[in-house]
Amino acid sequence: MSHVVVIGAGLAGLSAACHLVGDGHRVTVLEREDVPGGRAGRLARDGFTFDTGPTVLTMPELIDRPLRAAGFSLEERLELTVLDPAYRGFFADGSTLDVRHGHEAMREEIRRECGEDDAGAFDEFVPWLERLYQAEMPHFIDRNFDGPLGLLARPRAAAQLLGLRAFGRIGPMIRRRFDDERLHRLFSFQAMYAGLSPDDALSIYAVITYMDSIQGVFIPRGGIRALPDALAGAAADAGAQFVYGTSVSGLVRDSAGQVRGVTTEDGERIAADAVVCTLDLPTAYRQLLPDVKPPRAVSGVLGGNYSPSAVVWHVGVRGEPEGKAHHNIHFGQEWAGAFDDLLDHGRMMRDPSRLVTVHSLDDETAAPPGCSTLYVLEPVPNLDIGTVDWEQEREPMRERLLGFLDEAGYPTDIVTEELVTPLDWQAQGMAAGTPFALAHTFPQTGPFRPGNVDRRVPRLVFAGSGTVPGVGVPMVLPSGRLAAERVSQLLG
Repeated sequence: MSHVVVIGAGLAGLSAACHLVGDGHRVTVLEREDVPGGRAGRLARDGFTFDTGPTVLTMPELIDRPLRAAGFSLEERLELTVLDPAYRGFFADGSTLDVRHGHEAMREEIRRECGEDDAGAFDEFVPWLERLYQAEMPHFIDRNFDGPLGLLARPRAAAQLLGLRAFGRIGPMIRRRFDDERLHRLFSFQAMYAGLSPDDALSIYAVITYMDSIQGVFIPRGGIRALPDALAGAAADAGAQFVYGTSVSGLVRDSAGQVRGVTTEDGERIAADAVVCTLDLPTAYRQLLPDVKPPRAVSGVLGGNYSPSAVVWHVGVRGEPEGKAHHNIHFGQEWAGAFDDLLDHGRMMRDPSRLVTVHSLDDETAAPPGCSTLYVLEPVPNLDIGTVDWEQEREPMRERLLGFLDEAGYPTDIVTEELVTPLDWQAQGMAAGTPFALAHTFPQTGPFRPGNVDRRVPRLVFAGSGTVPGVGVPMVLPSGRLAAERVSQLLG
């Protein structure tokens, strides 16, 4: 039985572990923290429990797949509840608009708030998104490429994408379909998940809109942190070994350069037939492959175009908000100009839009009675292009967010808090101080994104948001499967 070491128990590493153990490999997962999760982390303090990474969970079937590979199912390992509304949008004119679960409910919301014309446009929008997803997911996202020529292997799917105008821009496409400006924002802000403004992002990334605005947003019992617990439990029960509190300091390579194992910071050497590494790619090359020149800047590993970062403020407060949903997006008056600030000029948005997640509304264990957990996120420039001095800006940012919460009607009697800035993301090993990795520009998408193998380092496979297929929970779970597929091909 071949032995595979997985570096990191984040979602990509856990997905890889589930698929590898299901393929019959002996698997050891090494994780520097004391619990699984990686970027999908947790913070417990003063009776409050926070999800510190992603708060939006979509596409449950992508979770079911690694669980089934390990011999289990989603129903056995995770209890999910659909959120309705998925989001509540708050606009500068004082109006609100919900993203409802299900076609008919959302159509009625649009008809009531925006009019019959936009409701009819939604009826045409949904099947377009469905066709886009069906053409894109199996052929161009959930698939390993050995190079750009691999795109030619699916000519029918490629032709379908062209016919769907998938290589236009999301922002203009949404504006052509809908009259109400609020819908322009609700159906295009997802481009930020890809690290781009809606006017720059290709329409192929409307699949993100499909995932959360059409297929639905879910919350696991126990919070997002329950997802890595479920995956780790399934992998362990299927035979994978987990070693927590252990950092990998180097790779063991033979005279031919092939990876034969890892060394840990305490000096232990662990032999392996292959290694799956989920570190952020620049960190992986710098720490584990100092003698290997990373791919050229155009590949995105050095000097690549990184996504914006974010400040996240975890706040435990006394009191419960009224009129708020689980996920709340507070849109600023500015839209295009705010993206120019963030992406082109590397400065703070003058009129920012912010996400506030109130997990305690749907999980009574997240906060003490009569209290709430607030997850406040504001996009900010990454450290590569940003001009912000975060040592100086940290406290002013906190004060601005506090003023925003008060003005928006959230309770502000603070019991506990933690503010995370790009410097903190950088200290966790994330290039450019962003948890969102490389932006999904065309030269950093699909076969043009840094691959999950480097031919110069045989028996090493990468997984995670820095490699294929990309950023976000619906992408890193397939990333683990694609890495496991590479290992099984390598080891036969």
